[in-house]
Amino acid sequence: MRILVTGGAGFIGSHYVRQLLGGAYPAFAGAEVVVLDKLTYAGNEKNLDPVADDPRLRFVRGDICDRELTRELMTGTDVVVHFAAESHVDRSIDGADAFVVTNVLGTNTLLNSALETGVGKFVHVSTDEVYGSIDTGSWPEEHALEPNSPYSAAKAGSDLLARAYFRTHGLPVCVTRCSNNYGPYQFPEKMLPLFVTNLIDGLEVPLYGDGLNVRDWLHVTDHCRGVQLVAESGRPGEVYNIGGGTELTNRELTGRLLAATGRDWSLVREVPDRKGHDRRYSVDHGKIAEELGYRPVVDFETGLAETVEWYATHRDWWEPLKAQAVAG
Repeated sequence: MRILVTGGAGFIGSHYVRQLLGGAYPAFAGAEVVVLDKLTYAGNEKNLDPVADDPRLRFVRGDICDRELTRELMTGTDVVVHFAAESHVDRSIDGADAFVVTNVLGTNTLLNSALETGVGKFVHVSTDEVYGSIDTGSWPEEHALEPNSPYSAAKAGSDLLARAYFRTHGLPVCVTRCSNNYGPYQFPEKMLPLFVTNLIDGLEVPLYGDGLNVRDWLHVTDHCRGVQLVAESGRPGEVYNIGGGTELTNRELTGRLLAATGRDWSLVREVPDRKGHDRRYSVDHGKIAEELGYRPVVDFETGLAETVEWYATHRDWWEPLKAQAVAG
């Protein structure tokens, strides 16, 4: 069996690869894993260091928009797990071009190559942000897509392309939509690693608006396990929400991070709210639970403590990334 993982050097994709090669997914035991990653600023080949010597792993630096390359890599591939994406909302607000190119055109290139080469299963990894904002309750998979940022709009476009390739061509595509991920190896522009690494060094952290925006937090291990369940048994043409079941306001999360790092509120700087900032995300993951047996198993308190400890003991990983961001 051969698995192609796009964006496999990024935060979530590399975790999936490490879990797969580490034996966490028995159904894919012995599989050859090909990672395709462009190594943009958020892609880091060091994320694969724990499995770099595994003979089943092949790393290819390349662009998902490269039709010739994707067709070559998909020839003989059984399953594609598509993580590759531009994903930072603030960057998409500053300039949307890269998000449209990678998330929409890149996904179309992959889908077309999968169709041409007869790939057996294509899992398109998306986000709860495509639904927009919800005041009460939780989104089912059938909810209309109402994205509010250029990032989420580009992801919604890629979701619709995936649906179209199934409906038009019969390509066996599944779409997953996850809530906010956290865990080790997350690029330190995202809220949780940014706050943790800043607080470790006694630096201020920015809190948007009143800090009452609500997010559902999902440990990356649970997310990847949900993706794997879909890769193994998800019904082609279906969408599956993957949630963590821990809803917190950004202010509540900030308080927990302050406590975990031994800091206080004097380091919190309130800043103007982000443009088009969604107030609340919440996904209903009952469908994947009923059909595939998914449930989040990483307790948030434990997962958060382990994540903070990881960043505290892996300065050699995140310090160069933050220094590069400042220099750039």
